[in-house]
Amino acid sequence: MKTPVADTLALDNSEKEEQYVHAVYNEIASHFSDTRFKPWPVVERYLNALPAGSVGVDVGCGNGKYLGMRTGDIFMMGTDRSESLVSICSERKFECMVSDGLDLPYRDGAFDFAISIAVIHHFASPERRLQAVRELIRVVRPGGSVLVFAWALEQNGRRKFDPDMQDVLVPWVVPSSRKRSETGGIDDAEDKVYHRYYHLFRKGELADLFETAEGCEVSEVGYDKDNWYVIARKL
Repeated sequence: MKTPVADTLALDNSEKEEQYVHAVYNEIASHFSDTRFKPWPVVERYLNALPAGSVGVDVGCGNGKYLGMRTGDIFMMGTDRSESLVSICSERKFECMVSDGLDLPYRDGAFDFAISIAVIHHFASPERRLQAVRELIRVVRPGGSVLVFAWALEQNGRRKFDPDMQDVLVPWVVPSSRKRSETGGIDDAEDKVYHRYYHLFRKGELADLFETAEGCEVSEVGYDKDNWYVIARKL
């Protein structure tokens, strides 16, 4: 019997992302959204430090958790590859659209800032991750800033990964109780397990990606919530 990991070997990078990222988030969007409501401290600090009147974009905005911050004095729009998550954002009255992080639908220098939180690890090759960073830099004006979070290989929480394996499939479980509510109380509903593709970043790897992208200066590197993060300023 083939495993999900074995299945990925026959797929090219865009197919991996379609099957193990895009399709999965469309399926789990409602359950995923219910678990995403509290801002991460570093992201909250970054957004709260922005000058009033700043205009930005959240690439891979999910359910719009960060789009709801500082709505009175900054403007932030969102993009996400998942149609289901964008629908949730629209229901919450956020400005959001479906788009691919490798080809953002914005002009050069359109924004004062850009954030991409726990997204770039879903791109399935070094070249695609580099392109995602370059797109974030491209859409920010000179002097503007970019904040990116990505899952760390070096995890301090409950997850433990093989230190020699950076490309993994991580399960997301929709519990049977939720399945029963979605299926009108059918008793034989079971837990549903979905697998999401992740590239786990080693220490220094995310900062190196920004250095390779060029056109920016890394101003802060850190570790938070089992993620590496980088804040960079566009030159």
